[in-house]
Amino acid sequence: MPESVEQWWARRQWSKGVAVPYEVGRYRTDWERYPVLVRQYHPDLNHGITLTQVPPAADVYLVWECDSGHRFVATPEEQRARPGGTRRRSAWCPRCAEAAAPKPVRAAEPDAGLHVCGHARDLRRIENDPSDDRCYLCRRLDREALTREQLVSMAAPGSRVAVSNANSTAGTFSWQCEKRHPSYQTNIERILGGRRCPICRHARAGADAVPVGEAFVSRWAPTPASAAEPELKRRLAERLDIDLSKNAVRVAKPFHSHLEVWPDILLPEFRVAIEYDTTGRHGLEHVGPRETSDRRKDRLLRASGWEVVRVRCGKLQPIGPYDVHAGGITDALVDRIVARLGEIRGDLFVAAYLR
Repeated sequence: MPESVEQWWARRQWSKGVAVPYEVGRYRTDWERYPVLVRQYHPDLNHGITLTQVPPAADVYLVWECDSGHRFVATPEEQRARPGGTRRRSAWCPRCAEAAAPKPVRAAEPDAGLHVCGHARDLRRIENDPSDDRCYLCRRLDREALTREQLVSMAAPGSRVAVSNANSTAGTFSWQCEKRHPSYQTNIERILGGRRCPICRHARAGADAVPVGEAFVSRWAPTPASAAEPELKRRLAERLDIDLSKNAVRVAKPFHSHLEVWPDILLPEFRVAIEYDTTGRHGLEHVGPRETSDRRKDRLLRASGWEVVRVRCGKLQPIGPYDVHAGGITDALVDRIVARLGEIRGDLFVAAYLR
């Protein structure tokens, strides 16, 4: 259970039998990847203890102060996990994040009774057929190939009761396809319109036609996030006589609603993917949950017969056996990548593709 920083520090002093359980700078490499958190942390608010003395896994409440002056209490793990799926700078502060995306407040709806079908009435809906006193969803299903029982069977187990009681197509529920892919959120209107499992839908557009481990051109692959990736690709093309047009690799398990992953650069002849990683403008990229996603992506690639070389910039630490550190795109970096390719696939094999 988390405790205050004073209690935590005193307990560590007692358990280790020393006045300073953790020397200043001991955990510097763990925290330097989070420049925003370094800026938010102030020793004078935390019993004079510096951030480099706090283990990232410590179960202790620390006081933080964001750039807007908001002070809040959070554990190291909570702060490192703040970015989540958003790229706003406000993600690092709970009060800023709440102000950036306030939750709508809905007033309680009065009880309007039940339709003859047993589902609740909705006073906001103007009924088009006063002679048919069933709810809108029951009347809508008369025009569809699906019955309510089939619709309920398509819902994820935790949403089946709610779908069976639904009286419109606007409600959002959890669903799961026949292939048992991870559940997804959507409304009944989209289900009736055929927009169902996103993994299946995306796979039909390309990945289903490609065997696992095969590189291909995907319509879903995003454009480069910065000018660094195209510049690195250009320099690699000058050194290696290989096809750099592919942008996706088919994997066996879903990755963010796709059965494919999109490394920054693919070298199909070597079955090596190259990633160029920086923390980004607001220090949100490739740290915390995003680093966890990077590791999962690497595991999927290795399980498909590929290897990964990550170019880690700034304070980012290596997360794979062949990662390299760099400060920018240079010829020396290209030389190091080529050397890594030799370690992975053999110098003689790589030499056959050198220009």
